[in-house]
Amino acid sequence: MLSQFFPTDLSLGIAQAVIAAIISLLVLLLSYWQRLSMEKEIFIALIRALVQILAVGAVLVFILQGPLWLGVIILLLMMWMAAREAARRVSGIPGAVRVTFYGIFLGSGAVLVVMTFLGVIKWQLESMIPVGSMVISGGMNACALALDRFRGEVESHTGQIEAGLCLGAESEKAVMPYVQKAFRSSLIPRINALRALGIVWIPGLMSGMLLAGSDPVIAALYQFVVMAMIFVASSLSAFISLHLIRRYIFSEADQLLLQSKHQLQK
Repeated sequence: MLSQFFPTDLSLGIAQAVIAAIISLLVLLLSYWQRLSMEKEIFIALIRALVQILAVGAVLVFILQGPLWLGVIILLLMMWMAAREAARRVSGIPGAVRVTFYGIFLGSGAVLVVMTFLGVIKWQLESMIPVGSMVISGGMNACALALDRFRGEVESHTGQIEAGLCLGAESEKAVMPYVQKAFRSSLIPRINALRALGIVWIPGLMSGMLLAGSDPVIAALYQFVVMAMIFVASSLSAFISLHLIRRYIFSEADQLLLQSKHQLQK
């Protein structure tokens, strides 16, 4: 229907973006109706998403014609930005930015290096950057979920943790049950995505390959490869960040630095 009124690809794309934005604003109205106080955050997120993706599309025209080392720099920059975004979601945790960066760099980075070295990801910017961004994004989300759950668990069990420390328990062992719960929670979205793959949803990569005329079986296989990479990268990133964060929430005297908001108000 839209193609009848917007004959060019650019005008059609703009019209589609406008309609998608209008539909997205319904969530903003829902937030206002339910008094969630997320209207500003939702609006800024929508504007940022549009501006950022347009900027990336414009820049990629030139980047994809550059040398391979440029792709490495871009992926490292993505990791840093992902770490900052994940840490912003768990503000209040000491060393959150550093921990999330190490988690994403070592977790997602290791997956990208191994899969590129083995030839699963082609040594081309057209493959490295898009696939790398999906893997890094998975690591970012996993770190944010893991650390957010970990913070909630520690804040809810501050008394138990401090009691264990008073009885002589090591700091890392005192929070180990909450590390395990946080790690388990961070895996739930990725496991659900794997279980529902092809039945509940067909991810964008496979859909794009099908629209481009690729063989459905080849598209399905490559989509599974990407999903598996994202799953491993997410798991490693969350695991590393959770084990590193334990060093930042205790002082040298094994005093718990991460306190609940209620205790801080006292």
